[in-house]
Amino acid sequence: MSAYKIIDHEYDVIVLGAGGSGLRAAVGLSEAGLKTACISKVFPTRSHTSAAQGGISAALGNMGEDDWRWHMYDTVKGADWLGDQDSIEYLCKEAPKAVIELEKYGVPFSRTDDGKIYQRPFGGMTKNYGNGIVQRTCAAADRTGHAILHTLYGQALKHNTEFFIEYFALDLIMKDGECKGLIAWNLNDGTIHRFRAHITIIATGGYGKVYYSATSAHTCTGDGNAMVLRAGLPLQDMEFVQFHPTGIYGHGTLISEGVRGEGGYLVNSKGERFMERYAPNAKDLASRDVVSRSMSIEINEGRGVGKEKDHVHLHLSHLDKNIIESRLPGITEAARLFANVDVTKEPIPVVPTVHYNMGGIPTNYKAEVLTVNGSEKTVPGLMAIGEAACVSVHGANRLGSNSLIDLVVFGRAAAMRAAELVKPGTPHEEVSETETEKCLARFDKLRNANGETSTAELRLSMQKIMQSKCAVFRTDKTLKEGVDEIRKVYDGMESISVKDKSLVFNTDLVETLEFDNLIRQAITTVDSAYNRKESRGAHAREDFPKRDDAKFMQHTIAWCNGKDTKIDYRPVHKTTLTNEVQYFPPQERVY
Repeated sequence: MSAYKIIDHEYDVIVLGAGGSGLRAAVGLSEAGLKTACISKVFPTRSHTSAAQGGISAALGNMGEDDWRWHMYDTVKGADWLGDQDSIEYLCKEAPKAVIELEKYGVPFSRTDDGKIYQRPFGGMTKNYGNGIVQRTCAAADRTGHAILHTLYGQALKHNTEFFIEYFALDLIMKDGECKGLIAWNLNDGTIHRFRAHITIIATGGYGKVYYSATSAHTCTGDGNAMVLRAGLPLQDMEFVQFHPTGIYGHGTLISEGVRGEGGYLVNSKGERFMERYAPNAKDLASRDVVSRSMSIEINEGRGVGKEKDHVHLHLSHLDKNIIESRLPGITEAARLFANVDVTKEPIPVVPTVHYNMGGIPTNYKAEVLTVNGSEKTVPGLMAIGEAACVSVHGANRLGSNSLIDLVVFGRAAAMRAAELVKPGTPHEEVSETETEKCLARFDKLRNANGETSTAELRLSMQKIMQSKCAVFRTDKTLKEGVDEIRKVYDGMESISVKDKSLVFNTDLVETLEFDNLIRQAITTVDSAYNRKESRGAHAREDFPKRDDAKFMQHTIAWCNGKDTKIDYRPVHKTTLTNEVQYFPPQERVY
C-alpha cells in the first residue's frame, strides 16, 4: 500500500466525532492538560446534535418540585426495565451539575421571569414516581442542541483542542486486544493519517440512515459502530430503534416533542385526540414508543388522514401566538419549509420516523468499552459515548430530552476517566504495520471497485428492506424475510461500482465506505430483532406481544463478520450505584 501517503500523529487522547458528546469530552480532556485531537468528517457545528430541538433533561426544580430519583424512575420505566440502573443513577444524579456547567460555558438557555433556566414538560417525565407531569426539560427555545453544540465548540477551541476536520475514519488500530488509535483519510488532500493515542473515544453518533425514512442527517452512518465490529468486538441491543412519533410526513424532518410539551396534540381523521385511548394519564406526552405505536394502530385501522390515510395531524394552532413565536420558532419555520403549513392556522402532517438508536457499543458508566461474552472487563484504550455507545441508560426506549443529557454527562465522564488513566506526554509504543495494511487493503478494494451496481442502488435496497421488515411493528415472518433479504444486499457489494477513483473529496467513495459501515449494522439490527421473542420498548412483536422478563431481561450482544453474525446475551444490571436510591423492580408499564 505504498501508493498511499501516510502521515503519523501522536496524542494522549483522540476523540472521533465532534457532536455534543465528542466536544464535551474534548473540552474536559483539554482542560485536564491532555494533548487532545478531535477528528470529524464534517465541520463540528454541522454535527447532528444541532438537530436536537426540544431540550435537555435535568431535575433542577426551576418550574416546581423535582428530584433526580424521580428522573431515574422515569428513565428506568421509559427503558422498559432494560436499562442498567447503576448507569441510570449516574446519569440522573449528575444531570443538574452537567447542565449548570453548560450554562457557565455560555449556553443561551431560555429563561423564566425570575431569570432561571426555563424547563418544559416532555414525554414520560413525571413527578413523585409517576404521579403527575413535571417540567424537567431545559430548553433554549426549540434549538437546544444547536446552542449546546456551538457553545462546546467554542470551549474546545478556547482550551486548545486540535481539530482534524473533514477526515473520514477508516478503522481502529488494535494490538493484543488493546486500542492504540485509528486510521483516517483526509478528504481535503487525499492523504492517509495514522493517529496513535493512549485512549481513543468513539463519538460517531447513530446509524439512522440504515432506514429509508429517518430524522437523521445523511452523515448519520454509525461509522464507529462498524469500526468496532471490524475490530472483532460486539455491539449491544441493536434491535431497539426508536421511531419518533412526529416526523414531517413525506420528508422525515423532526418536529420536536417540545410541541406537545407546550400543549400541541395529535388527531386522527375523525378529529379525535386518540392518545386519550392509549395513555389516559399522559395522553400526548406518553413515552415515544407508546405514541408511535398508537399512531401506527390508528393508521393501520383506517383512521389516518390524507388521500392515502397514512399519517395523522399535529395541532398547535390553538396555542398563543406569543408562545409559538418565542418557544417554537424553529418548528414554525420547518413546518413552513417542508410541509407548506402555517402552524398558527393549520395542523402539521406527521408520521412515526426513525429517530434514535438505543443500541451501540457496550460501555460502563465511565464510558469504557466492555469486552465480549458478558464480561465486565474493559477494552484497554477504547471508550465510546453518545448515541454510538450503549451504556445502557436508554434500554429499550429513550425518553425525549434524555439524549442531550446523555451526551454531556458521559462526555464529561469519559474525560474524567481518561484523565485518571493517562499521564500527559506518556511515550507511545510501536505498532506493527499489519493493521494499517489491512485497513488500506479494504479502502483500496472499494476505491477501485469496478462492478455494475451503484452504491446508491444498494443503499436504497437496504433502506427499503429495513423500513418494511424491521419497523414499528415486527413479526417472525417479516423479520426472517429481513434476515435473508439484507444478506442479499450485502452480497451485492461484490458487484459495487465506484466511478470516481480520486482521493480528494471523493464523495462517491465516502458514500461507499459509509454503506459498508451501514450494511453491517443493518445485519446486526435485524438479526438481533429476530432473536428477541418478546415485545419491550421500541421492539414491538405482534407475535410476542408481552414483555418476557424471565427470558429476555438481558442485553443482546451481537458480533458481525461480514454477513455472519453471532448472538449472545448479558444480564441487565439490577443494582444501583449507591445507597441513595433503591433498585426499581419491573412492573407493568402504563402511562
